[in-house]
Amino acid sequence: LVPARSAVGAGLRRARDMLDYDDAATVAAVLGCGRRTTAHDTVPFALWSAARALGDYERAFWTTAQVGGDVDTTCAIVGGVVAAGKAGAPPAAWADHAEALPDWLDIPVS
Repeated sequence: LVPARSAVGAGLRRARDMLDYDDAATVAAVLGCGRRTTAHDTVPFALWSAARALGDYERAFWTTAQVGGDVDTTCAIVGGVVAAGKAGAPPAAWADHAEALPDWLDIPVS
């Protein structure tokens, strides 16, 4: 669904080619990590980070957060991707440390 000749498409191909890199800072320097707050500077790194830690929320988030940039956005993308995989929902213990939902949001929390 990403046009082949787009900046996002080029970044995703670079991210795929860098899956064997272990240093997140190097990958972020090449791909970007949201400092420019654009899709092509955010999505490729977030997907690289998620792909490297599918099934391991803690590793995925620390890898993503350690490089800086637009951390809330990149971690949100990573969390969504990891949750969609075999890991499922985040660890239950994490909910105990999460900020409460606002009162006006009528969603039951289990």
